[in-house]
Amino acid sequence: MNLEYAMAIQRIAPFNTLNRETLLHLVNTLQLEVYPKNAYVFKQGEPSRNMLWLIINGLAEVIVTNEKGKETVLGYRRQYDFFGETVVLTGKSYPASVRAVEDLHCLLLPREAFEQLLDNYASFAGFFTKVLSDRFRDLYQEVVLEQSYEAYGMEAYPFRKRASELMTSPVVTCSPGDTVKDIALRLTERNLSSLVVVDGAGQPAGIVTEKDLVAKALTRGGCDGLTASEVMNPNLVSVPPKAFFYQVLLAMIKNQVKHVAVVDGSHLLGIITLRDLVKSRSTGTLTVVDYIESKEKVSDLVAVGKEVDQMLNLLVAEKAPVPEIFEVLTEFHDRLTRKVISICEKEMVDEGYGAPPVPYCWVNMGSAGRMEQTLRTDQDNAIIFKDPGAEQVDEVSRYFQLLAFKVVEGLALCGFAKCKGNVMASNPSWCRSLKNWEETVSLWAKQPDPEHTRFLSIFLDFRPVYGNHELARNLRQFIIELFASFPIIYRFLAQDDLSNRVPLGILGQFITEKTPGHENQINLKRAATVHIIDCLRILALRHGIVETSTLQRLEVLENRGLLSKNDANYFSTAFQSLAMLSVRENLRKAMKGEEPDHYLDLQRLTKRERDILKDSLKAVTKLQNLTGSSLLLF
Repeated sequence: MNLEYAMAIQRIAPFNTLNRETLLHLVNTLQLEVYPKNAYVFKQGEPSRNMLWLIINGLAEVIVTNEKGKETVLGYRRQYDFFGETVVLTGKSYPASVRAVEDLHCLLLPREAFEQLLDNYASFAGFFTKVLSDRFRDLYQEVVLEQSYEAYGMEAYPFRKRASELMTSPVVTCSPGDTVKDIALRLTERNLSSLVVVDGAGQPAGIVTEKDLVAKALTRGGCDGLTASEVMNPNLVSVPPKAFFYQVLLAMIKNQVKHVAVVDGSHLLGIITLRDLVKSRSTGTLTVVDYIESKEKVSDLVAVGKEVDQMLNLLVAEKAPVPEIFEVLTEFHDRLTRKVISICEKEMVDEGYGAPPVPYCWVNMGSAGRMEQTLRTDQDNAIIFKDPGAEQVDEVSRYFQLLAFKVVEGLALCGFAKCKGNVMASNPSWCRSLKNWEETVSLWAKQPDPEHTRFLSIFLDFRPVYGNHELARNLRQFIIELFASFPIIYRFLAQDDLSNRVPLGILGQFITEKTPGHENQINLKRAATVHIIDCLRILALRHGIVETSTLQRLEVLENRGLLSKNDANYFSTAFQSLAMLSVRENLRKAMKGEEPDHYLDLQRLTKRERDILKDSLKAVTKLQNLTGSSLLLF
């Protein structure tokens, strides 16, 4: 009978990809069930039975019943089909009923045996990528929603406030033809900081703020004759009423504004000011942007870092998605970095060194280069400066060395620790002219010893933050063309990563650290996240993709058809899940005064969190296999 069952399921995709030995072993876990004509296998809304049904004979129909009890047949399952795959993996209730149209003979595969096949056979698992991806994403969202505010030092705010709850309504408006004098009087009388300008149809056309009046009216020596249309900012930043608190905040800091309109289609519903956001939170963190811009000394910026860390607490407690946490914190970190550089440039002038002798670009690398820095970590930065004349080389190099030293020290004061490996612009090896950088990268690529490969892995995530961005773009284009003419470099870049596999055993069990002090722990960064970063960097570079963010690289790979939508969703969810677990654990340690180190104690995880981690590691394995296969072309 076992051989008969094995021969039957061998005709069912993807079981037909399994070898004979596996099939014979598998049949020992199966049980035969016979459902007579018109009998229900299960009904819509019933809880999961944790089984996968394999049809070896007969016909079944899938039925959905609406609220009025009307049945609709969605489809049929025939001999050598299967059903129940979604629910067996999610554990949710059945979204539809299955009924035998004729006598139905099924082999039932228990969930545990099914999951072992998914764990151990990549081609088998690939058949269920969409189901796995959907299940994984749902599980990730459930785990995020389970987070408590109190765990991150936040009081229990109403769950993720919407723009419609934060806004002031109705909005005080003016017309394009209203005079500046009238606008100023209205602002004073109503104690307002802005008026939204609406056109004849009542649609928002722009905004006039106190700052606009000062900059565009008073500085001209008079307001006579000036109208709203002449002083308004036509680029009114808006959000929909369903936008969350952190999305409103992100709109403000990205666009450098203090007023955001709430618009539904073209209908103006309300206005939100920075003051509104501050009032909704018992924290001064939201004023950090103004604080950064107003300071003239690096020493005055030292307190900013703690405020930004508090913002991370708020975002995690607010259950903000990982991509938007990255985006908000990148804005703050970049602003802080640019301000430090600006102050240091002024110091250079005040000390008699003058302004930069040639254009230059400050670039961030590592997690900051990928826009994935959450807590402030070690600095990874460099300078690219325009090629000087032959007689200027030494002078220009000395200038940027001194400037870089000042900036690195300033960033260290603001909480960005110095890199232990000295990968910083203050090191002459990381402060070069454009031509020198091209020569250096060529050397690293064409002489790929372990040190050069490590340098490349660090440098290839560089992102311009301050100065002449064109220098960084030119260097990026040079690297893309270099690698295209020397494709063997992709193998060298992948060699180290693919030789280290994720800590999952052959039966799907976690393999934890043996290092004293880290027993029963996994280093999320070293054991998992770095593999996603490395593999997507390699795939992106190979296809000339210039984005440095891991999630942006993934999005472009999908948009170009280089990764399937299901695979892209799978890898994206894995990356976000690992980031979420890492951020939570590092925040917890930071609040206890411990050093954040990416180590995760498995005993602290809930059952769902362990499932999330296991699914993430499976996704990493699949991505490594995909990357390795793609490199066989070289």
